[in-house]
This record gives sequence, structure tokens and C-alpha cells, in this order.
Amino acid sequence: MKKVLTKPVVLPLLILLALAIVVFKVKTKPPLPHEDVGFPVRAVEVMPLEAIPFRARATAYGHVEPSVLLKAKAEVGGKVVYLHPGLEKGGSLAAGTVVARIEPTTYEFSLEQRKAAVQSSRSTLQQLEVEEGSARRSLKIAEENLRVGEAELKRVQSLAEKKLVARSALDAEEQKVLQLRQQVEDLKGKLATYSSRKKSLQAQIRQSESQVEQTQDTLGRTEIVLPFDARIGDVFVETGEFVAAGSVLFEALGVDAVEITAEMPVRQFRPLLLSLGRQAVSLADPQQFQALVQKLGLEARVRLVGASSIDNAWQGKLIRISESIDPLRNTIGLVVAVSNPYEGVIPGERPPLLKGMYTAVTFLAPVREALVIPRKAIHEGRVYIAREDNSLEIRAVEVAYRQGDFAVLKTGVTAGERLIISDVIPVINGLPLKPIDAEQFRSEFRRKAVGDVTEAQP
Repeated sequence: MKKVLTKPVVLPLLILLALAIVVFKVKTKPPLPHEDVGFPVRAVEVMPLEAIPFRARATAYGHVEPSVLLKAKAEVGGKVVYLHPGLEKGGSLAAGTVVARIEPTTYEFSLEQRKAAVQSSRSTLQQLEVEEGSARRSLKIAEENLRVGEAELKRVQSLAEKKLVARSALDAEEQKVLQLRQQVEDLKGKLATYSSRKKSLQAQIRQSESQVEQTQDTLGRTEIVLPFDARIGDVFVETGEFVAAGSVLFEALGVDAVEITAEMPVRQFRPLLLSLGRQAVSLADPQQFQALVQKLGLEARVRLVGASSIDNAWQGKLIRISESIDPLRNTIGLVVAVSNPYEGVIPGERPPLLKGMYTAVTFLAPVREALVIPRKAIHEGRVYIAREDNSLEIRAVEVAYRQGDFAVLKTGVTAGERLIISDVIPVINGLPLKPIDAEQFRSEFRRKAVGDVTEAQP
């Protein structure tokens, strides 16, 4: 009986003893060592924030057109009897070249008739002047005869009063004086008509001479002469063809300059105007408007779209601004002139600026100081700043405008702070940093900011 009763008591005692030993071991075991682990230090590239020289810029696109396009028209009608051999599409001809001639025979006949009419009128005038001279001499003789006759009449009257001559002698002398007076008056009347007749003939001569000049001018218009060095466009006439006055004969394109109407989005045009300030101007005055265009001081660099080299560029000049906005594309046209587009041509490398070429025109405003940062440093309206204790700060900024790889800031940062320009992962306020000064990037960035480098079109 005693053996049976001791087994149930011993087993629980053993279990309790084991538990006590485990608890003792746990309680008396020393604590495990702990290591504080924080965020790892991130190496980042930084550049100091500062106002640097910057040129606002924008690129517009347009096609090349000749600044002078002559559509030569026939000024007289007739058959085309001559065309210059070089009057072909794509040909080049010098200024002063006779390129076409219209049959002049009819106008030559008319000119000879006009000249003959002038000569006839001059001969008539000369004859009239001779007759006038003769009449004046006759008048002098008649007046002298009248003077002698009147003196004789006085003598006869004196004798008649003394009853020394008959009454019939006195009457005869009076009759003779009256005839002489009549002769003088007739000559005076005749001389008076010479003045009006001469004026009529002189007017007729002037009219005939003007008709000669007009005919000579018309005859000169039978020859079409190039007024400038030109490339020939379309030709619409052939030798032997009859043309009416006003018919288009050919197109001639000037080679001294070309124009490009570059279409630019209005939102990109606004930053180019900031150099004007907030001064009000009146665009209704043509002189003020032209002065405003000059005051903008925009530099225009023209290159072909698709050109692989930045050397294939031309210097242009802004000469006009379009009178309206394109309502479909919301663009404004800026007219740029490029002088001597056919100079400096390198076959296979640098072509001339030909009509219809598609170009990109980059406009650069005058240099001004601005707080400019790389566009890639802006992350959804925020920038990353490296604090003085080399920790990360996320800062919201207000951007005035963006242009290409540049962003001009308005508010949010101050000069002297360090801007992080490389990617940061993870982005957490207070993240420890190891700033590295991006000196080479900063130097290149400042150089591009003033437009010293023109990007090549892909």
C-alpha cells in the first residue's frame, strides 16, 4: 500500500522543481546588448543658390521665305521675241540682266510719229517767229510813214489856212494820213495775234514732247531687266508667246536676305518681354511700336530643323511682330531677317537658306540677374536643401517660369543656401547628408545660362 501512494506525489514535485530551475535561469541570465541603428548618411551633389547672369530664351519654328519676291509682269502687250537662256527655274542671274523682250516694232513706229509731230510743231513755231519779226519791221516803217504823213498834213493845213493851196490838196493829204493810220493799226493787230499763236504752238510742242517721252517709256517697258541679283523661280512664258499687259512672266527671288515668320507659343514669349519692365507704351503709334521691337534687344539664332551640327547656324534680326495671334495654335509670329543666306556655303555640310526650308529660331533676351536653378532640382513644386548641419530639408518654392533645363525661382529660397541637385532616396526631412560641391556642373550651368552653348537639333 505504501508504494502505490508515493508515485502520484513524486511526479508533481519533479515538475515543480524543473519549473523553478527554468525561472531561476531566466531571471539570473544577463541582458542582451542593444545597438542603436539610424538612417545611413547619403552622399549628394549640391550647388549654392545665387543670382547669376541669365538670358531668357524661347524657340520658335517657321519656313524660309525670300525678303524680296518679284513677280515680273508684262507692262505692255505683244509677242515675246527673246528670253534669256538662264531664265529657268533655279537659275541665278545678275542685276541689270535683260531677261525678256517683247516685240517693240509698233512702239518704235509710234515713237517716230511723235517725234515727227514735235519737229513739225517746232518748224511752225520758227516760221511764226520769222513772220512776227517781219511784221514788227513793217510796223516801224508804217509808223515812220505815218509820222511823215502827219507832218506833211500839218504843213498843207497851214498853207490851206493861208489860201495858198486848194481844198482838194488838203483832202488828199488827210486821206493819205488816214490810210497810213489804218496800216499801222492793222500791223499792231496782226502782231497781237502772234503772241497767242506762239503760246498755242508751244503748248502743242510740250504735249508732243510728253507724248514722245511716254512712248519712249512704253518702248523701254518692252525689255524686262532684273533690278537685283536673283534666283529664278517659276517661269510662265515661252518665246513666241503673245502676252497681254499685266500677265505674270516669271518669279525672281532676292539673294541678299531672307525672312522667317517664326511661330512661338504666347506663354513662351512672355519671359522675353521682362527686360522692358512695367512701363506702359502705346502700340497705336508706329514709331513707338518699332522702338519697342528694337528695345527688346532679342538675339535670334537660326538653324535648320534636323541639322546635326550647331555650326550650321545663322545670325538673324527681329524686324517685325505679327499683327495677330493664331487662334488655333495660340502662337504669335516673329519675323526674323537673315542677311547673306547664300554666303559661307559648304557643299554637303552647310547649305544655303532656301525658300521653304523649315527652321528653328532661338530668341535670347538681354542678360539680367536672376535666381536660376536646374529644372531637374524641382520635385513637384519642392526643392531639397542641405542644412548647415548637413541634414535634408524639403522646401516648397514658387517658380516664375521654366525654360529648357532652367527654372527661375520667385520665392521659397534665399541666396547662399545649398541646393541638392542629385536624386535622394529616401526623401525624409532630417536625413543625414554628405554634401559634395558640384563645381564642374555649376560652371557649365552658368555658361549655358547666358546662352554660350546652342543645343543641336536632333
